[in-house]
Amino acid sequence: MQPPQNPGPPYPQSFGETPRPNWFRRATPASRVAVILGSVALSILLLCCAGTAIVGALTGEPEPSKTGTAAEEPQQPILAASGEPTEEALALAESPVAVPSTVPSSAAAAPVVQVTTVTERAAIRYGERTVKDSSLAEGKRVVRTKGVNGVRTLTYEVTTTDGVRTAKKLVKSVVAKQPVTQVVAVGTQKPQSSKCDPNYSGCVPIASDVDCAGGSGNGPAYVSGPIRVIGDDIYDLDRDGDGIACD
Repeated sequence: MQPPQNPGPPYPQSFGETPRPNWFRRATPASRVAVILGSVALSILLLCCAGTAIVGALTGEPEPSKTGTAAEEPQQPILAASGEPTEEALALAESPVAVPSTVPSSAAAAPVVQVTTVTERAAIRYGERTVKDSSLAEGKRVVRTKGVNGVRTLTYEVTTTDGVRTAKKLVKSVVAKQPVTQVVAVGTQKPQSSKCDPNYSGCVPIASDVDCAGGSGNGPAYVSGPIRVIGDDIYDLDRDGDGIACD
């Protein structure tokens, strides 16, 4: 590279005055070489930086992140110069602050167990007893004493876990009212075959001949009147035919 030409003094030189050489001409040869090399190096550096920026813009490579800058530091709330809090500071002060819980998770999840006493009443079914009665026809049943249920009081110990019943234990049982046993009579009398003639109301024995008692008949069977004839007067007991025999 050739050294720049000196355009001359900014002002027209005076008549008859010898022009003064510029600083490059006054410099030593070594200084001139240093200035030329420095200019070349600076030109190359500028070309390299400009080329790198252009290539990065074309390829879309992200710019290197800045570290240690003020942008990464947390911003502090700005307070007014007069000492009064600003609206931003008041909003931060009123906002709820999350406080970490110090209660262990196992304690928070512990079940709630309660034990209570419950009393209930239960019926005691009455029993039944059967007795024989010869005055009743065979197989006939008659209630002599009506049965009544008794009452039992039961006391339980109930355990609940988180409101749900998990256990029930009987701790006491007391009979508050005794039951009454029902008594039933069952007849044992067997039916007997009739020995009276169905033609008469009143028992007229069945025989070869029947006469009125106290009369002149000779039997062999006798009957005391009055006897009402409801069928045929087979024994001729109603002599006057008024329907009443042995009167």
